[in-house]
Amino acid sequence: MRSAIVHDWLISGIGGGEKVLEAIHRLFPSKIHTLVKSAKGLKGTYFEHLEIDASFIQKFPRAEKHYQSYLPFFPLAIERFDFTSYDLVISSSHCAAKGVITGPDQVHICYCHTPMRYAWDLTHEYLRQSKLDRGVRGLLAKLILHYLRGWDAHSAHRVDHFIANSRYIAKRIQKCYGRQAEVIYPPVNVHLFEEQHKKDNYYLTASRLVPYKRIDLIVEAFARMPEKQLVVIGDGPEWQKIKNKAGKNIELLGFQPEHVLKQHLHKAKGFVFAAVEDFGIAPVEAMAAGTPVIALDKGGVKETVVHGQTGLLYPEQSASSIIHAVQAFETMEFDAHTCRKRAEEFSVSHFNEKFRRSILHSMSRSGISVT
Repeated sequence: MRSAIVHDWLISGIGGGEKVLEAIHRLFPSKIHTLVKSAKGLKGTYFEHLEIDASFIQKFPRAEKHYQSYLPFFPLAIERFDFTSYDLVISSSHCAAKGVITGPDQVHICYCHTPMRYAWDLTHEYLRQSKLDRGVRGLLAKLILHYLRGWDAHSAHRVDHFIANSRYIAKRIQKCYGRQAEVIYPPVNVHLFEEQHKKDNYYLTASRLVPYKRIDLIVEAFARMPEKQLVVIGDGPEWQKIKNKAGKNIELLGFQPEHVLKQHLHKAKGFVFAAVEDFGIAPVEAMAAGTPVIALDKGGVKETVVHGQTGLLYPEQSASSIIHAVQAFETMEFDAHTCRKRAEEFSVSHFNEKFRRSILHSMSRSGISVT
C-alpha cells in the first residue's frame, strides 16, 4: 500500500497537531507534504530528518515566520500536490490540508483538528485582531475570507472519511461541512508522567500566551485572590499584558523546557484552564500526573475532565467564574489515582489501536488490499 501524509504547516515539532502527526507517521511511515516548513523549528524533533515536501509558499519572502500572511494562496498551494501514485492519503488538517485532490481509486482520510477557524467561527475575531474590520483593506479581507469559506466547504467533499479529535469537533464538522465524523481522541504521552500524590500549595497554568487561551483571565482571577499562589509557564504575544495584571502571588516563569513543566505539573495542587479548545492535551497531561483540573465547561475538555472526580468545570469564561471555581475546588477532595486512570483512556496506545483499525476498515471498504 502506497501512502502519503499531508499536514497544514510544520513550523514547530512540539504542538498538539504535530504530536498527532508524529503518531500517524509512526503508524504509516510516509512522505509528508506541507504548505511550509521550518528547518530551525523542527531541529531536534521527530521530524528533523524525515522526507518533507513543502509547497511553493516556502519560496515566498519570510514564509517560515509570516506564513499566515499568505492565507489566500493556501487552496492553490495544497491543490498543486500530486498524489496520483498513492493508494492512501491521510490529511492532518486544521486549515487547508484536507483540500488535497485525489482520484476515485484512492482513499483520502482526514484527521480533522477543526474546520478552518479563520473562515468560520473566528472570522470576526480574526478581523478585529488584525485590524481589518473596517475600511478598504477590511473589505478585501472579508472578500478573501468569503472565498475561503466557500472553498473550505466545497473541498470537504473530497474527503472519503472524516475523523474528528473530539465530539465537539465532530459537531463542527457536521455544521460546517454537513459530514459525519468518527471520533478518535488525540494521543497523549501519559507514560511520561507519574501519579503524584503529594502536592505543593500552588496552582498551575501552562500555555502559549495567545489571546484565545485566556491566560489573562486566570491571572486576573488570582490577582484578586492574593492568598493563593499561581505559577504561569509559557510565553507569547500576550506576555506584557499578563505581566501587567499579575500580583505578587503570581509567578511568571516564561517558556520552560519539558522537564520543568513536568515537575510543576506533578507538584501543583490544581491545573487551571480557561480556553475553549478542540480537545486540550494539557488538562489530560495534568491528570496523568495525578493533578486535578479546573477548566471551562466548553469545548473538548468537557469530554476529558470528569466534573467532581478528576476536576471541576466552571460555566463562564470570566475571572469571577474562575474565582468561584477555585473556592469550590478547595472544599472538594480529589484522588490522584482516579485522575491518572482517566488520563490513561487517552493514551498513545489507545489512539494507535483505534486509528489503525479505522484506516484499514476504510481501505477494505474501498477494495484496496493492505499488505
